[in-house]
Order: sequence, then structure tokens, then C-alpha cells
Amino acid sequence: MEKIVIIGGVAAGATAAAKARRLSPDAQITMLEAGPDVSFANCGLPYYIAGDIDSRSKLILQSPESFKEQYNVDVHIHTLVTSIDKEAHLVHTLDTRDGTKKQYDYTKLILAQGGRPIQPDLPGADNDHVFSLWTLADMDKIDNHLKQEDPKTAVVVGGGFIGLEMVEALVKRGLKVHVVEKMPHVMSLMDAETAGFITRELKEYGVGVHTETGVVKINPDSVELDNGQTLEADMVLLSIGVRPTLQLAIDAGLKIGEAGGLLVDEYLQTSDADIYAGGDMVEIEHRVSGKKVRIPLAGPANRQGRIAAENALGGQHAYKGSIGTSVVRVFEAVAGITGMSLKQAKAAGIDADAVVVHKEHHTSYYPGAETVSVMVIYDRQTGVVLGGQTAGYKGADKRLDVLATAAAAKIKVSEIADMDFAYSPPIGTANDAMNMAAYAAENKLSGYSPSLLVSELDAFIEKEERLVVLDVRDVFAFRKSNLQGAHHLPLEMLSQNLQAIPKDVTILVYDEIGKKGHQALRTLKGAGFDNVYNISGGHISLQRHAIAVGFENFNVTLLPLEKKSINSKDEAVEVESNQNVSRDEMERLVVDVRTPGEFMTGAFPNAVNIPLDDIMSGKGELGSTDREIIVYCASGARSAYAMQVLQQRGYTNVKNGGGIAAMMSHA
Repeated sequence: MEKIVIIGGVAAGATAAAKARRLSPDAQITMLEAGPDVSFANCGLPYYIAGDIDSRSKLILQSPESFKEQYNVDVHIHTLVTSIDKEAHLVHTLDTRDGTKKQYDYTKLILAQGGRPIQPDLPGADNDHVFSLWTLADMDKIDNHLKQEDPKTAVVVGGGFIGLEMVEALVKRGLKVHVVEKMPHVMSLMDAETAGFITRELKEYGVGVHTETGVVKINPDSVELDNGQTLEADMVLLSIGVRPTLQLAIDAGLKIGEAGGLLVDEYLQTSDADIYAGGDMVEIEHRVSGKKVRIPLAGPANRQGRIAAENALGGQHAYKGSIGTSVVRVFEAVAGITGMSLKQAKAAGIDADAVVVHKEHHTSYYPGAETVSVMVIYDRQTGVVLGGQTAGYKGADKRLDVLATAAAAKIKVSEIADMDFAYSPPIGTANDAMNMAAYAAENKLSGYSPSLLVSELDAFIEKEERLVVLDVRDVFAFRKSNLQGAHHLPLEMLSQNLQAIPKDVTILVYDEIGKKGHQALRTLKGAGFDNVYNISGGHISLQRHAIAVGFENFNVTLLPLEKKSINSKDEAVEVESNQNVSRDEMERLVVDVRTPGEFMTGAFPNAVNIPLDDIMSGKGELGSTDREIIVYCASGARSAYAMQVLQQRGYTNVKNGGGIAAMMSHA
């Protein structure tokens, strides 16, 4: 009879126990857990502290009793395994409650001890108001401190996944929170512009963000940083990383790998044929790079537990590795990463490149559309997707899963360009953000539309001696923020002004999201300009990179932060259109037929706002039918329709002024 002993519970261990029982009704299965809880939702801990999860019991997935009843697995909690005797196939244990020593024999052993938060050697790190978050007991300590001590300020050390989830949780509990991150930006796994989306959200909720600095001392009511700054802190949360639990494996003589985790083969078998392992303690193969890595994530841990159990019972299920797909939500902002970053790909010797697009997550005319951002990283020689990143308030997770699938299956960007994605107006767009990103990658690969990432701009601008930067957005967007030294020339006016642009210079163009920048580039290329580049992702990407890490060789004016609060309820604000028409009917009337929201972003001087829908329904007093009326909109399309409607109603002197850019050129 097989005797399966599993050391460790939670993700990999608990999953291994359940899988083993489903495979073998006769095996004797024993699970040994050093802590008090055998299976709990550790990913849910921050959300209980935040109040999003209202019941602690919901986090408890299994107990020793339920494991016995449901799976006939013997679970022993508070049971520390002190040693493994590989030759005798025995594990020696200590009951941490009463000191009782026992031993358990096995035919196959599965290690699933996971990891532990790194505890820095800092003065004050062992104070009572300093916490880490890994177990239910850790969660209870934090929750009790919040209830009993009523702290007002907190510092979270570490800007990774758990750190930022706890920032949100503590803000929701009413604290003023600062996050301290040693790397150049929070979410250091991600590119700066992706992290910039999260950084802006943090700042808009009043969170202090301190990067490229570390904590040197923790005081009872403050922390001291290595840049000389002191931050108030009634409590401190340490979240600077996870270290695999390896001492037991090392003492047993099991091999440790090059990435610092327990070495296993493709079948999750350790250097001992009768010992398998999975979860945060092992190192596995990265599915894209092929290198050995440690990826402490719940998804891979669960799958490894299943496979380890299957193979321990005689299976030959090869684990294909992980691509490290991970996502975080901070307040309402979501960002994720999968596969390799561009920096990682280049470091691995791959001729890699990337593009960025920003597009509405569903059709713009359906209410509630939000911008979703997609970065696709690919091999320039093959076009194969290596990874990517996404960000947005809605739809980022969907696109991240597409990227994860593409990277794992080694799909080319050209194949994504031709893929059909789910579409109806409330759900998607006819050309999804993934299609658009693939088009951009194809255009860059072919040389049809050369582009630069915002992370490449500093080096590019430094080496270019003769450079002209063109901002092709409208005048109102340009006035609010622009790249230092840029010349403003709206796309609609570009063709008429080509003669003013020297041809013996390098031209860098950008718009808000990259789309009009591409159009401008093609116009310039068609007119004989050779060295033209578009900024991938446009002004949105510039803003995000600037707020995350800034630029060295130029400046971008940061847009003002929107003040947000977790206590404020969303209130529908009705923006009234301006329909105050001059009574002097001899005076020319300029009518902006855009929506009130668009009108508020900037309009032609003295124009009145009568939206197209109102014009069609007969609203708005325009005066006599022979009055000179000029209508305009964003591009000229809606105003052309408005002109037709007014002419049909008998107005004889109506002209289409076109788009806002054309109108402002005559202002």
C-alpha cells in the first residue's frame, strides 16, 4: 500500500492531498502542517483587512476534520517536521504545542512548505506595531491592532503585489498611508509606464509614494528613510519579498537549484526518487525563456501540487513550466504582466521589441467605455509573442489572459492580428485592443510605421543632434501638457504645413494614444520625409512613465491629480450644454455640436454648445433662418450631419467648420 506523506498545506500541499485521494482510494495519505491552519485563502487576507470580505470563516477552505471526512486524509496541524531520513523513508516531527515527538513512514514524500516573508534586519523591526502578512494569524494581529490601537498613519515597506493590496486595505480602514519601495518604481516587475498607471491611482487616493529609497529605522511612531526623510507611522507593514522554506530539504541533502529554490525535474521529482515537491519552495522552468526561476504564485502552486501527487502515484505528467502571469488591482486600477518583460528578453539575448496601444475596452459610443492599455513584447526575428503587460480600469485582465495564452503557445503577432475576439457594443470592439496591438507590432516589424517606446526616448533624444518633435493633438490638449520643445501642429493641419518642416532632420511625432501619431507618420513618409518615428502609446504613455520615474533629457508636464476617496460615492454629474445664443441676429453664430463633456475640454472662443442630438430634436434657439451659422465638432463628421439637418429645416447660411483643430487654426 502506498503511504503518501505531504509536508505543508495551503495551496500545493492541500491540492496534492485531494488529488492523491482521487487517484487512489486505498493509499494512506498524511498531511503534516507546522501552523494552525491547513488550507486557507492566503490571497484573500488583504481583502478581509480592507473589509471587502466580511467573514473570516470564508477564508478557511478546509480543516483537519473536513479533510478527513471528505478525502480520508489524516491531517496533523502544529506539527513541525524536524528531519527527513531518506534511507529509512521516515520523517520526524515535533508537536509545537506540547513537545511530543513522532515519526511517520512513507513510500512517497511530497514537500510543499512554501515560503516565508523576508524579515529585514532593521532597528525596530521587531516592535509590536510592525507586521507582515502571510497567515491567518498575521491577518488577525493586524486586524486586532487596527481595532484596538486605532492607528492613524501607516507605512508599507515594499511596493509589490501584497504591499499594494495592503496599501488599499489600510486606506479603506481610514489610515493615511505611505508606501516605500527601494526600486525606481512600484511594481518593479512591470515597465515604468505600466507601473505609472498604478502610481497615479495611488497618489489620487492620497497615498504617499516613495521610490528609490529604503527604511533604515523603525521608531514607535515613525520610520526613517535613507534619503533623510521621516514618515509618520503608527503601524508598519513589511512586504519586501518571499524566501523559500528550504532548511528541511537542505538538511536532507536534496539539491538546491541555480535560482535558489528546491531543484525538481519536469515531473516535480527532487534529487531523491521518492520525494516530490511543488509550490513556492521549488524552482521551475520559465515557459518562455527556458531558464530556471522561482515564481511564488498561487496558480502555479496549485497545478504543481496536482502533478506532484499524480507522479508520486506512478504517473508521468510533465509540468510544462510557468510564465508568471500575475495581476494586481489597486483601488479601481488594474495592471498585469505575463511572460518576459522587454528588459528580461534583451538580457536573455533575444532580439526583442515591443509596442503599446491604448483603446476603449468596449465601443466608445456605449456608456461606460474605459481605456485599456496593452503592451506586446515579441521576438523581432520570428514575430513570436514573448509576453506583455496590460493596464486599465476595465478589461485589463481579459487582454492579459490573451497575452498569457499567446506567450505560452508561442503565437505570432501576425496570428493575433487575425484573431476573432468576443464583440458586442457593451463587451468589446470590432477591432479589439489585442488586434490593434498586433497591427502596431506588424507595422513596426515591417518598417511601415517605426515607433519608439517611452522608455527609449531619453537615449534617442540624447543621440539625435537634429530633432523636430511634433505634437499632433488639438490645442487644448497641447496647452495642458506636452513634451518639452515639441511643436504643436494638429494632424488636421499637417498636410497644409508640410513645407514648413525641414526634411534633413529626424522627426518624432506623438498624439494622445498613438493612433493619430501613426497617421501623421504615414503622411510625412508619403511626402518624402525619411527619418520619422511615432511614440508608441502617445501622450498617455509619456504621462505614465513621467509619474513613475520621470525623464532625464526632457520634461513632460504632469497632468493634475484627480482627488479620489474611498468614502465618496459615484454621483452622476449632469454637464449642461451652453445654449446662450446672442440675440443680435446679424452676428455670426458658431455652434459646437459635440457633447457637453467634450465641450468642457476646450472650445472655439465664444462658441455655443448645442449637441447634435439637440439639433436633431429641434432644441436650441438659432435665430433667423438667414443668419450665418458655422457648426463644428471633433473631426467634422457630426458637424456635416448638423449642417444637413439645419439646411433641411430652412437655414440658408450654414457652413461646416470641420474639426476643432481646423477651427482653432483660424481663432
